[in-house]
Amino acid sequence: MTTAHDTVERYLQIWNQRDPAARRAAVRAVFSEACSYTDPLAAVTGHDGIDNFIAGVQQQFAGVRFALAGSVDAHHDVARFTWQARAEGMDEPLAIGFDVAVLDGDRIKQVVGFLDKVPS
Repeated sequence: MTTAHDTVERYLQIWNQRDPAARRAAVRAVFSEACSYTDPLAAVTGHDGIDNFIAGVQQQFAGVRFALAGSVDAHHDVARFTWQARAEGMDEPLAIGFDVAVLDGDRIKQVVGFLDKVPS
């Protein structure tokens, strides 16, 4: 059985996947058909919307890696977690965020993100 933690880890790995075809396949595998992603900088729907947004972030912040920063707290079909985005060779995270994901089994239906630290 896939845990919420496993699903969140798979989600964060999408942000690190630089190969466009592999990233698109991962978005389709991790997100349900009717999915959405919302944070202060974007509100997108569907696999293509999410994939295009992630591609744009990767282009703007080349080399940044996303990772879980702490544990995943989950109940029912909801998980919350904090993540960090680090540039290679940097001690401090470039960005820190807090996301809430609504799950549909082992897939994600919705992500609502909050940015605690953004690049200057």
